[in-house]
Amino acid sequence: MEELVLKNSAAKEELSMLEGTSFVFVSLQRINTDRESTSTSIARELSKYYKVLYINPPIDRKTLLSKKHDRYISSHIEEIRNKEKSLVKLNDNLWMYNPHSIMESINWVPSTKIFSLLNRVNNQRFAREIQLAIDQLGLQNFILINDKDMFRSFHLKEYLNPKYYIYLYRDYTLAYSYWKKHGTVLEPSLIRKADAVVCNSHGFKHLTEQINPHSYFIGNGCNTVLFNGNHRWEKPRELQAMNRPIVGYCGALTKRRLNIQLLVRIAELRPDWNLVLIGTECEEFQKSALHQLPNVHFLGQKNTKELPAYIQHFDVCINPQLINDLTNDNYPLKIDEYLAMGKPVVATATKTMREIFYGYTYLCEDAESYIRNIEKAIAEDSEDWQEARIRFARTHSWENVTREFIHAIREIGARAPM
Repeated sequence: MEELVLKNSAAKEELSMLEGTSFVFVSLQRINTDRESTSTSIARELSKYYKVLYINPPIDRKTLLSKKHDRYISSHIEEIRNKEKSLVKLNDNLWMYNPHSIMESINWVPSTKIFSLLNRVNNQRFAREIQLAIDQLGLQNFILINDKDMFRSFHLKEYLNPKYYIYLYRDYTLAYSYWKKHGTVLEPSLIRKADAVVCNSHGFKHLTEQINPHSYFIGNGCNTVLFNGNHRWEKPRELQAMNRPIVGYCGALTKRRLNIQLLVRIAELRPDWNLVLIGTECEEFQKSALHQLPNVHFLGQKNTKELPAYIQHFDVCINPQLINDLTNDNYPLKIDEYLAMGKPVVATATKTMREIFYGYTYLCEDAESYIRNIEKAIAEDSEDWQEARIRFARTHSWENVTREFIHAIREIGARAPM
């Protein structure tokens, strides 16, 4: 017990080493949703020791005029229209800010040179809003973290003059045409001018260090308090009538990342298995043959807090990814969540799966190897294996990730001129 106390004390001391520092986050992800991300989780962890301001994505003109958006964006738009307060305290050290300035929708501009001129205007508007929040909180000596917001936050280093500017690289967004159009030119420039780039996979570190040598691997985290395999959850109603084995997946159901034909093949070859898919579906998934198979069950999107109950009652968890530029270096957070629940995991053998999760998961290349490994995972599962998976997943806690993040920041200070 004394050794554990000392270990925890040392960890807290490491995390609090940047005395007098505060943090400002800009991101593509909102902090007030039912699903955490790398940036929101690090922000919450940092707020245990520092003042943190988290800037939600601003609303652009196209979104403002659109009729299709989720409840979080709708709430943000309503707040703008009603001129309600935009700075909200989430805990003793963490504030959320909803920008009220509308960004112009300019991605349709074909020329990156002209886009960049217009983008500077958006950056100026965004920076003025952020500065208002910084001044209102009296933040001094702040570090600015940009979570993949490569356009709206391109000039924030110059306009806000932070102590350090950190670029968080945790997804290959250039795989999407929206970001690729101008991001192919702009993102390398943004990476180059960052004081450091922090990456959640080894592949992303290798990619960014070709542009900025001050690139660091910090890993990715998991909410091991919520996803706790030692806790018992009641079996969800939708699963109660299903025969075992239940093979489950939790996450967005999108053709860009997942192999629809692989899932169809598994379900067809093993009609006695129940294949449970939890998450929002893209149009291709909605139209797929999966909906015609009686042993495939779409349960829709669930709140993150509900997921452990479903995962606990799966016999095997899967991640049937395609291997492409979007997925190969991507760190799949769901794998840690599955393992933290003690569940056997069968997944496509992407580069990151081989680098980080080899030895704790069953890796596959096609439908036949999926079926073979799912059968093997069920046969080999044991209490000892379950505890080993839980222990491994706990090494990927957000506390550990944030500690690596702090180490990267201290490296910047160590190389700064005296």
